Amino acid sequence: MTGVDEAEGVAEAEGVAEGTDDAGNRVEGPTARAVVSYLVGSIVEDGDAVTIDADARGRSVRFQVHVAPEDMGRVIGRRGRVAQAIRTVVAAAGARDGVQTSVDIVDE
Repeated sequence: MTGVDEAEGVAEAEGVAEGTDDAGNRVEGPTARAVVSYLVGSIVEDGDAVTIDADARGRSVRFQVHVAPEDMGRVIGRRGRVAQAIRTVVAAAGARDGVQTSVDIVDE
């Protein structure tokens, strides 16, 4: 299974592959949202503490990722390398949906 196929499987499992959320509202960048969720969830130890807020404006989507304080270093990485890698992969997934993405790791 390739990374893209895996991301689609995650999207289908989370119910966002068809582009709607739990309330039936349209979600911009469903593939990008599934990818950011999968990547961050795979990196952190406390997966239950991960929340992702999406703010769509036109054809761009801004993801705000909240993680447990002890997982912040894992998600950011040394000199921000992990965070930058996440942004790059999510941007590629967003391009597939026709949206520009930005990923912010929020310190609470």
